Amino acid sequence: MIFRTVLTALLLSSTTAFSTHNTHHNPALLQSSSTSSVVTALRAAESEVNFGELDGSDLRIGVLRTRWNDEHVSNLVEGIKAGVTECKVPTENIFIKEVPGAYELPYAAKLLAMSGTVDAIICAGVLIKGETLHFEYISDAVTKGIMDVNLATMTPVVYGVLNCLDEEQVVKRSSNENGGHNHGEDWGKTAVEMAIMRAEALKGKGQKTGKPGQSELAALGFGGGGAGVNKEKPGFF
Repeated sequence: MIFRTVLTALLLSSTTAFSTHNTHHNPALLQSSSTSSVVTALRAAESEVNFGELDGSDLRIGVLRTRWNDEHVSNLVEGIKAGVTECKVPTENIFIKEVPGAYELPYAAKLLAMSGTVDAIICAGVLIKGETLHFEYISDAVTKGIMDVNLATMTPVVYGVLNCLDEEQVVKRSSNENGGHNHGEDWGKTAVEMAIMRAEALKGKGQKTGKPGQSELAALGFGGGGAGVNKEKPGFF
């Protein structure tokens, strides 16, 4: 029994030494390992969803964003604008409005959906876990609230809120740098896809999606994608 145990230990030691020896003296293996790591990092920068070709040239997209965690949310909004623009949504059809924090997003989304001024809404925000249960309560309430607006108004409302444990996770998900991926791009495309789905589902049903002019949206407090947000008058309407 003792002999078998000693023999097994020797074999394991030899195998480990052999593997380390080969890797140390074989540059090709080291290069292969390094290349594999680089490829993995590059893959992390790609979207996991294939959206195909989407034509949103006739759509109006409303973006509700928080002022809380402004830097990261601003990066997400840039990603959203890039995503919807890639889907042929004109810049003048992208409307952006601020709210104080994530907790206010569902209510603002409900008001915007009821106004009938846009075809889809994207709620963008960032929640980072702290020392208290505040993170859990807000995250749960916002998640449920946004889903409720979807179902109650039949307007697509995209969940664009990052729920992260630390700021490093936020950066990885709000930027395309260093192997990260800006999830705002995916949220923008999702909004276009769901708006098209809704329009197709309601076609011939005698329901109108409503295409108000830009002056009507301006009256609601929304600025165009190029104009940004009116910083002087906080609040929704």
